[in-house]
Amino acid sequence: MCIHTVERKYKCDVCGYACNRIKTLKTHMRIHTGEREFKCEVCGKTFNQSGHLKTHMSIHTGEREYKCEVCGYAFTQMGSLKRHILINADKRQLICEVHSHASYTSNTLKSHKRIHTEERWYSY
Repeated sequence: MCIHTVERKYKCDVCGYACNRIKTLKTHMRIHTGEREFKCEVCGKTFNQSGHLKTHMSIHTGEREYKCEVCGYAFTQMGSLKRHILINADKRQLICEVHSHASYTSNTLKSHKRIHTEERWYSY
């Protein structure tokens, strides 16, 4: 078992949030102060973190830098790509052993397999 022993020496006086970097605390404090120093030059929308502005800019540019190597679909955020990969990895694992029928959930695969066994999901 891994135990995190990092000392969190910076603490938010408002909510008690604690961290180990002063920069992280300053970024956190923007939640309470409402400070939004990052502004979109196209539409004027403001953000409290530079990463949020970068993600927002893809609305205007159409840029999608995170691309799935399997299907080619592209995303504006790495987290969206990771979620897509996890979802599709699960889908690829649910394949009928008799032929190449693929299902998205274990329940639909189970229902499909009944055609091979003639098992009925209902009773007479």
